[in-house]
Formats: sequence, C-alpha cells, structure tokens
Amino acid sequence: MIRSDAADAAIVQATVLFEGVPETLDAKRDALARVCAAADPRAIIASTTSTILVTDLLPFVTHPERLLNAHWLNPAYIFPLVELSVHDGTSAGVRQRLVSLLGGIGKRTVTCGPAPGSIVPRLQALIMNEAARMVEGGVATAEDIDLATRHGLGLRFAAIGVLKFIDFGGNDILYHASRYLSGTPSTERYTAPAIVDTLMAEGRNGLKNGQGFYDYRDTDVPAYRLDVLRRTLGMLKHAELFKPPVTDRLSPQSHPPENRYA
Repeated sequence: MIRSDAADAAIVQATVLFEGVPETLDAKRDALARVCAAADPRAIIASTTSTILVTDLLPFVTHPERLLNAHWLNPAYIFPLVELSVHDGTSAGVRQRLVSLLGGIGKRTVTCGPAPGSIVPRLQALIMNEAARMVEGGVATAEDIDLATRHGLGLRFAAIGVLKFIDFGGNDILYHASRYLSGTPSTERYTAPAIVDTLMAEGRNGLKNGQGFYDYRDTDVPAYRLDVLRRTLGMLKHAELFKPPVTDRLSPQSHPPENRYA
C-alpha cells in the first residue's frame, strides 16, 4: 500500500486523475475528498464508474467543472472504447483534453449525459436479462442463445451499429415487430419508444426513405449498401465464419436443362 505522503505527492503532480475505487458512494466520497485536497484545481478528475451517475459525484468534488465519468470497457487493455459521461457544468475544454489524451493511447471515446449505465452497460443489461429469461422460460438452450448472439446479433451490430441497423432494415420493421412483441412476451419490455412511432408517422423509415435516425438524402445509397455488405463480410471472415458458395462441379449431363433451375 502506498504511504499517504507518497500518494499525495503523486496527486499534486497529476494533470489527470482516474478514480477507480469500488462502486459505492462512500468509497467514492472518501477517494474524491482526498484527491481534491491534494490535487491542482485544474487537474481533470475522471471516475471510472460504470453505474454511478456523474451528478451523484458532484457533491464530493471541488471545482466541479473538471469532473466527468470515464468508463473503460473491460478488459481495458484490449477494448478501444471509453464512455465519457458529462454533467451540465463539465467544461468543454476538460472533455476535449481527456478525449485527446485517450486518443493518444489508441482509445475511441463516446459521450453521453448523466444516464444510468451510460451507453454500453445500459444496452447490454437488456440483452443479458432477456437471454437469461429465455433460458428460464425454456425458449432455447444457453448454447443456442450464445451461438445466435455470436454468429448473428453480434456480427451484424459490430459491422454497422444499432441505430444504423434500424435505418438499414427500416424503422417500419421495428415499429411492427414492437407492436407484435409488446402483445406477446411483454408490454413493458417491447413497447416501442415514442421516437419510433414519430418516425413511422412522418415516413422517415431509414435508408429507403432518405431519412431515419440519420439523414441519407445526400448518400449514394447503392454504394452505401455495398459498403455495409463489405463490412459484414469482413466481420464474418474475421470470425472465420465465411463459407464461399460451393461451385457446382457436376457435369452438364447430370443436369438436364429443363431441371437445372427448378
């Protein structure tokens, strides 16, 4: 354990401090109080919490404009993404400094407001709970659910992202699917948010209409579709799941012309 004077000396010199104590408010309060007592007032303070709102940490810091959350996805030495969660008073300069620092070590950053679970934990919690419910309800085995996730859901979202995936297939598909699912497995879990209904009513159903969650009016749609397919194929090849079509090597005599395309 680092002696108090040695730790304080390191804190004094730091320009960016990442707090990573256990996920309790008491632990955060103690750690941030110590940091604020020793740190330069201009030093950035970033909590690595994946669950606690940045606004809940505000009372524990001085100079709150330097506070934000920086959630590293584990294992942090492999995954490039860091989620930044800011509050209304977070300085734009502070955020940009941290984005630049993280970019310098090969990290990609996304930013959200003070939301429970930020982006990734909030999305993955829904998927994980629903997978557990399917096992519990005897819908499918754990092995088949994991295979479906790895070879279907995961590869497609990795190639395009969730909201572009909606636009690519069509918001109207999500609209109708949600209406059906909300009447079968669960109204609470599957009722679509108002934005899906609004996009449907306005005819903004994604790529085929030129607008959805994104604006495609200046997009070369055939080229974009081809790029998405290339990226998807790239993910399949990377996962060693791509199997090229088997060339028909049978002789012409084996296929009478009238039956070859039946």
